[in-house]
Formats: sequence, C-alpha cells, structure tokens
Amino acid sequence: MKLAARVGKVTPSLTLAISAKAKAMKAEGIDVCSFSAGEPDFDTPEHIKAAAKKALDEGKTRYGAAAGEPKLRQAIARKLKTDNGLDYQAENIIVTNGGKHGLYNLMMALIDVGDEVIIPAPYWLSYPEMVILAGGTPVIVQTDASCKITPDQLRASITPQTKLFVLNSPSNPTGVVYTPEELQALAEVVVEKDILVVSDEIYEKLLYTDVKHVSIGSLGKEIFDRTIISHGFAKAYSMTGWRVGYLAGAVELIKAASTIQGHSTSNVCTFAQFGAIAALESSQECVEQMRQAFAKRREVMMQRLDAIPEVTYAKPDGAFYIFVDISKTEKTSMDFCQELLESYQVAAIPGIAFGSGDRIRLSYATDMTSIEKGMDRLDKYIRSLF
Repeated sequence: MKLAARVGKVTPSLTLAISAKAKAMKAEGIDVCSFSAGEPDFDTPEHIKAAAKKALDEGKTRYGAAAGEPKLRQAIARKLKTDNGLDYQAENIIVTNGGKHGLYNLMMALIDVGDEVIIPAPYWLSYPEMVILAGGTPVIVQTDASCKITPDQLRASITPQTKLFVLNSPSNPTGVVYTPEELQALAEVVVEKDILVVSDEIYEKLLYTDVKHVSIGSLGKEIFDRTIISHGFAKAYSMTGWRVGYLAGAVELIKAASTIQGHSTSNVCTFAQFGAIAALESSQECVEQMRQAFAKRREVMMQRLDAIPEVTYAKPDGAFYIFVDISKTEKTSMDFCQELLESYQVAAIPGIAFGSGDRIRLSYATDMTSIEKGMDRLDKYIRSLF
C-alpha cells in the first residue's frame, strides 16, 4: 500500500511513546515513577461530571452545531472578555475536539504551501508537525537559557513568506511565562510586520509565585486584530479525555475552521460540552485546589533539582513541567531517557521531541510520593555518570 507522502513528513509523538512504554512496564509489575504525563492526575471535578450526566439524562446525545453548542460559545466569549480582556462574541468562537484539534483546524484554514510559521524552541512537539501537514514550513527559532524568544529574534525570522507566529505562555515543555513587557515588545513586531499570532493559553490558570497571565491580544486593537486564541478545558479542569477545546479569532477564520470541522469531525461530543459550560459557569475553587497541589509539587521538584549541580533549568512559573538541561552529562536526551527508564524505572520525555536535544521534560502532574522516589532515582542516575 502506498501511503500519502505527507505521512512520511511527520514524526510520531515521542511523549505518547514514552508514556505508553512506562504504562506497559507498570502493567508488568515494574515500579515505574512517571514524570512523562502531560495531564493532571486529578479526577474531573464532580460538578462538571454531574452536568454531563444531567445532559445525558435529558437526551443531549444528538448531533449539534459543528462550531459548538451556542450556550458554550457564549460562555467562552464571556470568559475571554472577563478574564482576559478580549472582546469576542460567540460568532468568534469554535468549539473543537480538544485544544490540539483547534490548532490543527487553524493550520488547515490558514496555511498554504510555501507559507512560513515561526515557532520558538523549545516548543510543544505538535506545532511543527501540524504546519507540515498543512503544507507550510515551520521556522524554528532557538532561544537561550530563558527559553523565550526575543523581539529581535522574531523580527529577524520574518520573511515575505511569514504568515503566523506561534506563542505559548505558560509554556509546554518549559513552564516559562512571558511578562507583560515581553509580550508588548513581541506584539509591536507582529503589528509592525503585519503577521498573525496564535496564542496557546491552555495552561493559563496554572500559575505560581506572583506572575500574572496576560493575553497578547489584550494589549491593543492592532494586535487584537492579528491574534488567534487557542485554549481548552483539559489542563485547568482535568478534562483531558473529554476532548473539548476552542479557538477564538476573526469571524472569517472561525467560519473557515467550522467548514473544515464540518467535513472532518463535525460537532464535539454533545454532552461533554455541557460539562464544559459547568466548568466555566461554576465556582473555580476546584481549579485553585489543583493549582495549590501543583505548586507544592513544583517546589519539591525544584528543590531536588537544585541539589544536583550537574543540571540546570529555566524557572517554571506556570503549567506543570520543568525542562532540565542535562548537557553536562554529555548524553543525548534520547539516550538519557532510555537509560533512566530501563535502569532506574523513571519515565521522562526527551527534549529532542521539543526541539532541544540536550534537555529532558519532567512533569510534576503526579503524586508527591512518586516525585520523591523518582527524584531519588534521577539523582542516583546522574551521579553515576560522573
């Protein structure tokens, strides 16, 4: 069978592969400490599940509008205006099968063959693959130890073929958060060069210390007009398996994405959308409880890493990851993670998946006992290399 050429241009997800191997080892009875998870380890809050169950009982099990339930689109628009200062209406929103699907729809609706998309590295591993599938060219910009792209780097990367800049704050895999001043400087370049920016804000609610989340589109009308928001319910509400995400942007773009969705997946699971409505319209205390738990785990993992002089990392002010520089070990991230898993039973994600071959991603979306035990093993492994 001859497959389409596009299939050979994309790389299978390393995060899913490592997680699958760790789960297989656990199924065999091996005591694996997994730092590979890209999802909260908490159950979905009860009131969200109850809303979905109620929708089921009320017969909300049929086809819905391809762009999403009207009430959910309205709730998302209110959230974006209240929380983020973004003046969207329901017509500016499309509900998608997870945040990943929203980004894929965006690339398919926006990117033509020959178009360039600027992606700072480290990056979430699916960004460049989606650009490739859409026929575009990912332009990877390597950042320094701060893991943040600078305005000068952005400006220097823009060509006549540049159509889109991908911004992710808080970031996967680094957890770094751009300051309002940094965002303003980037926004000025976007406006000056008249390109578009997609701001992936799915980790928005998971912030620590005194940092504040600012959406780049809220910094003025000119940047607002060039901004697309990618978001979802997976991380803040522990709804990863529900597959409910959304895009917000210009009506023309949302209509195009809706057309694509109408011919691919059609509407998101109907009753799941009613759970998402409850997530937005009910108390946010459940989010705060999870955030506080992540904050404690973050402190422990940082303290343990600080005690290992052979590694460094950029301070993670958001999400639930730490991106660790292992270059002093002189091992590739693939070799490091393979040995760590096979010999010390700790699962971590190789940084090469995120465009950085001398780093690894550790997730603290796991229980404290696993963090302590896993960090003991990581420490032992690193010390064995020197």
